[in-house]
Amino acid sequence: MPLIPFEEITHLFADFEHTAFRLETRRGYASDRQGARFQAFMRGVLPEPEPDHPWNVNVRAKAERGARFSRVRIIDEPPTDGQRFLMATAAGNVAAGEDIRVLTRAEAVRLHLPDYDLWLFDSRTLVRMHIDDTDTTIGVELVDDPAEVLAACHARDTAWQVAVPTAEVWTQVRSSV
Repeated sequence: MPLIPFEEITHLFADFEHTAFRLETRRGYASDRQGARFQAFMRGVLPEPEPDHPWNVNVRAKAERGARFSRVRIIDEPPTDGQRFLMATAAGNVAAGEDIRVLTRAEAVRLHLPDYDLWLFDSRTLVRMHIDDTDTTIGVELVDDPAEVLAACHARDTAWQVAVPTAEVWTQVRSSV
């Protein structure tokens, strides 16, 4: 499958009917590191929730219509700066209606979860993220092969059963820093 720009699939975040699930496998993302919130976080400033951010506005709107956003973030032990930042910002997403959980990398390996980021919409549309060595998204792949979609559904269900709500892990991580 050819790579397409991420912008070409953004309509899926508004168009899905029931569920949008993300598996995050990276130790950090270039887009986060380039932002002012990340830079402030690295100086010890905790990120404030952004309820009016378009992402959170959409999550709330979809939740009001009964749809669900969820994600599992794979984290290292100890978490990287990028992973700590994602845990610190999760509260705003959760307040908007997203369910975000974390799973250790060791557990993800034990469970044979994919080692790439993905989005899964309504258990039928799989978007495989292609991210380079600098943690920059270089494109996405729309996957329509039923076996790959089913494998992503299995990975989601497997990860979800053992993942822990981000807030619980963030409390432990914060207290150790």
